[in-house]
Amino acid sequence: MFETVRKVLAEQLEVDPAMITMETDIIEDLGADSLDVVELVMSLEEHYDIVLTDDKTANVRTVGQVVNMLEQFA
Repeated sequence: MFETVRKVLAEQLEVDPAMITMETDIIEDLGADSLDVVELVMSLEEHYDIVLTDDKTANVRTVGQVVNMLEQFA
């Protein structure tokens, strides 16, 4: 799952995938804004065929938190 999240983030934010780790803060380290986060959620929902509610995504800041959230659906 980490590789998928890294690929989606790298493409969406046009950053080098090598700079994305489990500890990477999506907003502070990658410069994502609220629209970027919404687009990330939508991309992951489509990729994994799941629905991520606002209460699940509200406090997610790091790549690791995104991966942990997705693992709950696996």
